[in-house]
Amino acid sequence: MRRLAALACIAAWAWLCSGCAATSVLTFAYEQAPQNEGQCLSAGCAATAVLAHVYDKITEGDPTPCRKLNSVERALSGRCGSYEPGTLLTKDVKASGLPVCPIGVAAREPRFWPVLPELLSQGAQPEACAQAPLVLLAQADACPDFGHATPASLQALRWLAEGDARSIHHDVVRMLSCPGAQAAGLASVLDGWLAQGALPAQGLPFSPLAALHPSHLDSPFAQALERQGHSARTAVGAYEGKLPSGFEIALRSADRVALDWWLDRVPELANRVPPAQGNQLPWLPLARVITPSYLAHAESQGTMVEYLLARGANPRGELPYHPGYSVLSLARQLKSPSLALLDPQAMAVNDSGSGRSAALAGAAVLSVARP
Repeated sequence: MRRLAALACIAAWAWLCSGCAATSVLTFAYEQAPQNEGQCLSAGCAATAVLAHVYDKITEGDPTPCRKLNSVERALSGRCGSYEPGTLLTKDVKASGLPVCPIGVAAREPRFWPVLPELLSQGAQPEACAQAPLVLLAQADACPDFGHATPASLQALRWLAEGDARSIHHDVVRMLSCPGAQAAGLASVLDGWLAQGALPAQGLPFSPLAALHPSHLDSPFAQALERQGHSARTAVGAYEGKLPSGFEIALRSADRVALDWWLDRVPELANRVPPAQGNQLPWLPLARVITPSYLAHAESQGTMVEYLLARGANPRGELPYHPGYSVLSLARQLKSPSLALLDPQAMAVNDSGSGRSAALAGAAVLSVARP
C-alpha cells in the first residue's frame, strides 16, 4: 500500500511537472535509471528532487533502492536487473560496502558466477573473505550445476581453487570430485594439488580418500593417492568439514561399487563406523539403513540389508547410543520390513508356530461342526 501511494503521488507530480518528462520521473521512481535522475537534476528540475524525497520517505524501511547501491552491490543484489560485464568500478570492488565478502557471495551462488571474473580482474582477493569462497560454495551445494557455467566463470572458479590455499578442504574435494565437476573438467584441480605436494599423506585435517565422491574412487587420482601413502584405513574417523564422509554417501545412495571399495580395504566398517566429529558416537550401518528416510531410495533397503549381512554385519550388534539395545531391537520397534532378513530363524519359528495354531483352530472348528 505504501508503494502504491508513492507511485500515485509521483504520477500526480509527473503530470504537473512541466520541466520533466513523465516517463523519466516514473522510471526514476522505479529505481532503475539513476542516469535519468542526474540528467533531470542538472536541467534544474526541482520537482524530481521533491519526488525522490517523497518516494524515499514513503518507502522508508524497504531494501535500499538500486539507484543508491554501488556497482558491486547492484551486481550481487539479485533484484536490480541482470549483471552487465564491464559495469564494476574498481573503487567499489576495493570497498564494496557489503557486510560480507563479495567474492564469497559470487562464488556461493551460481546465479552470480558471471560476476566472478570481473571481481578478480578488478583486484578482489579471496584472502579478504573470512572463509574460502569455494568452501562456502561446497557447503551450500555439494555438487553444483557446473554445466551451465560460462567458460570464464569456470576459469574463475578454477583460479579460486588454485590461488587460495584454504580451498584444500574436505568439502571442496567432495565438490570437485562429484560427477558435475568431473564433466566440467574441474576435477583436474585435484590432480594438480597432488602433483604439487599439496595433499600429503600426513598433516592434513582430513583424508582426501574419505572426502572423494564415491564415483571418483576408481579414478587414477584415487589410485595415485594410495600410491603416495594415503589409505582407506587411516581415512576413517574425525575430520574437518561439514559434508558427510564418502563412505556414508556411498551407503546412503546404495552405491555397492563404492561400498565394495571401502569394505575390501576396511571390512570392519560393515559393523561399526567411527564418528566424523570428536563429540559424536560411532554408528552402525545396519541401523542407519533400516531407519526410515535414511536411504536416498527407500526401495533399496532390503537389498542393502542383504548386502551388509553378506559383508559380515551383525544384526545383534549393540547400538552405541543405547546400551543393551541391538539392531534387531530397533528393527522390531520400527516394525521394519527388513526384520525377516535380519532374523530369519525367529521369523521361521513364528511362522511355523502361527501355522500350528491355525491348524489346531481349524481342527477345533471342524470337530464342533460335526454332528
